[in-house]
Amino acid sequence: MSAASEQRRLTLKPAGRRDMVSNMKTTIDIADPLLNRAKQLAADEGITLRELVEDGLRRAIEEREKRPPFRLRRASFRGEGVQPGIVEGSWEQIRDLIYEGRGA
Repeated sequence: MSAASEQRRLTLKPAGRRDMVSNMKTTIDIADPLLNRAKQLAADEGITLRELVEDGLRRAIEEREKRPPFRLRRASFRGEGVQPGIVEGSWEQIRDLIYEGRGA
């Protein structure tokens, strides 16, 4: 079975307005094994697949929103700063200096 045939389309349809939020119909591709597990879990819990998917999306979004923002570590090193001629240099000049003597 090819990878394409192992996926099914799941169409989420609006069910009216809830909590003053409008709903949007969308189609997503979900791998068959995952979709089958989700359908079984929803049936076991007596909820719709849509409710299960929405709950999962809410949890995933909330988890990501709680993460601290990315901070780039300080990666400077000792030196004497920018070389003369670079401060006012263009990107082309900087590139030429980087590749100087390397056959480029």
